[in-house]
Amino acid sequence: MAKLRIYREPQTPALAPAYTTPLGQAFCVDALEMLAALPADSVSLVVTSPPFALKRKKNYGNVAPEDYGAWFQPFADAIHRVLKPNGSFVIELGGSWNPGVPTRSLYQYELILRLGKTFHLAQDFYWYNPARLPTPAEWVTVRRTRVKDAVSLVWWLSKSENPAADNRKVLKPYSKSMQQLLKVGYKGGKRPSEHVISTTAFSKDNGGAIPPNLIEVSNTRSNEGYLTACKAANIAPHPARFPAELPEFFIKFLTEPGDLVVDPFGGSNVTGAMAESHGRRWMTSELCEEYVTGSRFRFAS
Repeated sequence: MAKLRIYREPQTPALAPAYTTPLGQAFCVDALEMLAALPADSVSLVVTSPPFALKRKKNYGNVAPEDYGAWFQPFADAIHRVLKPNGSFVIELGGSWNPGVPTRSLYQYELILRLGKTFHLAQDFYWYNPARLPTPAEWVTVRRTRVKDAVSLVWWLSKSENPAADNRKVLKPYSKSMQQLLKVGYKGGKRPSEHVISTTAFSKDNGGAIPPNLIEVSNTRSNEGYLTACKAANIAPHPARFPAELPEFFIKFLTEPGDLVVDPFGGSNVTGAMAESHGRRWMTSELCEEYVTGSRFRFAS
């Protein structure tokens, strides 16, 4: 397979990738080490899902909510340095409950306020997973005092106020009612909201509908090829994989073919696989060697 050049500062020692593809490289190193190997202003998009702040320890490692902001700050600084002036940083971050009580931790909001000192908040998104289990069980299914958590926060941050983006690359199919409206036309006038809409407002077929900032994906792929290959090789799959549609949306929305996409918390390398499939160059890092080994299966021909 063809190897891509790793862009690095002259004083940074070379990093050896765990594996390469025609468009990307995966590293079994600390995220800060990989980010340090990139020059400033070189990355179009960083899209990642870091370990969440949880009181209950997970196999992939996680930080307590009260320590999360300070722990994440060095990664934020490194990401800001490597982003192009019009580059974007997308972070998916699940919530956390306070131990022993039915109230939520504020760590996510404390983090975004911290990141806002360096980055611009371009837009907030929400990943809605209708198939998520009814958790936390103590308050949802036992005491019945809360409803289940089914949404994760996804923040689109940018280095400048005008990041590269084009929503025409992520249009959704028109609804049946909109298709009918395009056929028969629209009667303009003043709406109950007092907005005045012209007769021609919905007369042009733009190829699809502009998507909302709610991304609905059911994360239930228990029989995907990655899991099947991991099982056959007796390799533990990453337990917290995010769905391919999530990084795919932002890769299409915020980058062009040939751009460099980076995921510093690579996990099973969903981001790299999506970048490769859409003609983007990519680099990922992951500390766990077994997860890196398993992520190769996402590129099996």
